[in-house]
Amino acid sequence: MKKLTILPAIDLRGGKCVRLIKGDYNREIVYSDNPVEQALEWESSGAEYIHIVDLDGAKGGSVENFQAIKEIAEAVKIPCELGGGIRSISTAQKILDVGISRVILGTIACKKRELVVEMLEKFGSERIVVGIDAKDGKAAVDGWLEDSGIDALDLAEYFADKGVVRFIYTDISTDGMLSGPNLEAQSALCDRVPLCRIIASGGIAETADVEKLLKLNRDNLEGVIIGKALYDKKASLSEFIKAGISEGNGL
Repeated sequence: MKKLTILPAIDLRGGKCVRLIKGDYNREIVYSDNPVEQALEWESSGAEYIHIVDLDGAKGGSVENFQAIKEIAEAVKIPCELGGGIRSISTAQKILDVGISRVILGTIACKKRELVVEMLEKFGSERIVVGIDAKDGKAAVDGWLEDSGIDALDLAEYFADKGVVRFIYTDISTDGMLSGPNLEAQSALCDRVPLCRIIASGGIAETADVEKLLKLNRDNLEGVIIGKALYDKKASLSEFIKAGISEGNGL
C-alpha cells in the first residue's frame, strides 16, 4: 500500500489564519481569527501532521506569531512543523522547546548554508526540514519576495549530501491558485534526491490532484500540503486523506 501523508496548512499573519495567492502579501484571504480552533478541527478530522507557516516571520526575518504557534503546539496531540522566520539556532531552539516537532529552513538554506548544517548537527536530521520555494526552477527567499537565482534541484542535492533527509518543495506559481500541482517539478526533485523524503506543496485543488501525485509512483514522495482547497471546501480533509492511499485509487 502506498500512502501520501496529508498535511493541512495553517498560514499565520497577524495572529490569524490566512492564505496568500501566489505568495502575494497584497492578496490575502482571512479564513479564521482563531488558529488554535482551526488546528483542533484538522486534528479531529484525521490529520496526522499540521504544517504551519509564519508569514510575518518569513517576510520580516524573525518569528512574529510565536504566541499562536505555542498555543497550537500545546493544544493538539499530533505533531506540527513550522516554517517562516527561523534564521538562527536560538530561534529554532525556542520553537522546538514549545513542542513543534520540526522546523523548516528556507531563506537561510540559500543565504547561510553553513548554519543549516550546524542545525542538523545540533538538532538531528528528523527535526530539520529544508523548504525549497521555487518559481521557474529557481529558489525564492524572504517570504518569496526575492529570487535567489539558485537552481532548486542543485540546492536540494547540496543539502542531501550534507545529511538533510526531508524537503518541502513548493511551486510558487501554483500556490493558492487551485490549478493543480506541478507534477514535473515534484518528479524531478524526487529523482534528484532519491534517498530523501519529499513533501509536495502548491496547487492542490481536488482529490484527483492528490491521486495524480500518488500515481507518479515515487517511493520517496512522502506527503502533500493542502491549504486553500481545504479552506474553500473543495473536499474534506478525510476525502483528501482517502485519496492519498493507493488502495482507494486502484494502483
